[in-house]
Amino acid sequence: MNTKLMKTAKKEARKFFHGDIMGAKSNLQPIAKLFPTSPTWQLEQWKNCWCAAFVYYCVIKAGYDLPVKYPSEAVSCNFAGVKAWEEWAKLSENQYWLSSKSPSFTLEPGDIVLFDHVFLNQEHDHIGIVVEVKRNTIKTAEGNFNNVSAIVERPIEEHIRGVVRLPEIAKEKG
Repeated sequence: MNTKLMKTAKKEARKFFHGDIMGAKSNLQPIAKLFPTSPTWQLEQWKNCWCAAFVYYCVIKAGYDLPVKYPSEAVSCNFAGVKAWEEWAKLSENQYWLSSKSPSFTLEPGDIVLFDHVFLNQEHDHIGIVVEVKRNTIKTAEGNFNNVSAIVERPIEEHIRGVVRLPEIAKEKG
């Protein structure tokens, strides 16, 4: 169980990050500033496409040192794309990926969970961080749940593609 990542994600999700909703201007700047601006992906264009950027923000806040774009051609996009998380986790130097199809698959608090076919009819369409595991459901800290950050309860079912299980960062001596 990755306690630090789980606690960080829970805290950050409760800050009510949001895109432009109900006349309120987006407050996604702390997340967006982690990603270099490009003509194709400006904050104004994030709309409902920032779940993976939120996960990256939480991972960085929890103390991990990940570049915005992993320097390998095996990772097709930066960490604001859900697909990048799986590609990166499967690299031989990482081996952090657990497929939901694996007989040893389990879910733990602090796992980064990837979903297929949740909002769109496509693979890699959503991502969150597990904060609690129950018998038939999980609670996840998510960005972009109806364009806001939230703690969401979801069934444990076929939409779960797999998880990225990061090693917990060693506690600092103090």
